[in-house]
Amino acid sequence: MAHHKIPLKTFHYKWDRTHRPVVRLRPGDDATFEINEVTSWQIRKDSTAETVKNMDLSKLYPLSGPVYVKGAEPGDTLVVEVIDVRAGEYGWSAIVEGLGLLPEFKGPYLHVWDLKGKKFARFVKGIKIPIRPFCGVMGVALPEDGSFDVLPPGKNGGNMDIKHLTAGAVLELPVWVEGALFSTGDLHAAMGDGEVCVTAIECPGTARFKFSLKKRTKLEWPRYFTKGPDRQSKGYYVTTGIGPDLMEASRDAVRSLIRHLVARYGLTEEEAYVLSSVSADLRVHEVVDQPNWVVGAMIPLDIFPNP
Repeated sequence: MAHHKIPLKTFHYKWDRTHRPVVRLRPGDDATFEINEVTSWQIRKDSTAETVKNMDLSKLYPLSGPVYVKGAEPGDTLVVEVIDVRAGEYGWSAIVEGLGLLPEFKGPYLHVWDLKGKKFARFVKGIKIPIRPFCGVMGVALPEDGSFDVLPPGKNGGNMDIKHLTAGAVLELPVWVEGALFSTGDLHAAMGDGEVCVTAIECPGTARFKFSLKKRTKLEWPRYFTKGPDRQSKGYYVTTGIGPDLMEASRDAVRSLIRHLVARYGLTEEEAYVLSSVSADLRVHEVVDQPNWVVGAMIPLDIFPNP
């Protein structure tokens, strides 16, 4: 096993299978990614709402990477273990006209957070937000020729904004091109499921991941494991549905969970469907990255007997 470092100066703005990898690593290796602030440093500690109003939107979502994983082939699953995620010294949240769930909020509005050495980020009127950093974008290159925006998320993962991918979580991504070409970015210090105003606590920082492969799995959509808020539990296994219709995304997440329960625990499809209904939670992970939304189906592992 080897450790690699992806420096801050190395980034790109599009998914593209022709991107030259920053490093080539073997399964079992880990890498620390230095991550730009999501606007490419347009918003800083001393910024105002006018900065939000005048942002250059072409400089959103600088991605650290990509890294080439040796042996990864289309049809495999790239397994990404989140070892550590650290927020930088400051963060920000904003309301941007034309973005977010509620069109009646026009903005611009900006709140800058002090994150340096803190476990909580302080808001107005004594409100404190626990800092639980994660990367909003974790994904691999798409198989189609050409360059593709980081928005929206899709079959390659991407800007899924899943708040549960904190340290200790494990993300599984379908591999679509040789080497997978994994990249990450959009680091958040904290976020609510849905990210309804279109920003979390956006910040720079670092993330360390360990990579491995599952061969010939033909995974269709990203899925993940998380310990969840109760660190004493066995955690949760989560499947996702991603698409332009929340109902269809919910169905895709549940169908994927049923397939997993059948394969992993030997249940019938009917048993798996009922089990999903009585114990799994549907979560809207992201509902603002048009045109695709992300729904997770989370099942607690505590309900299953020990192996």
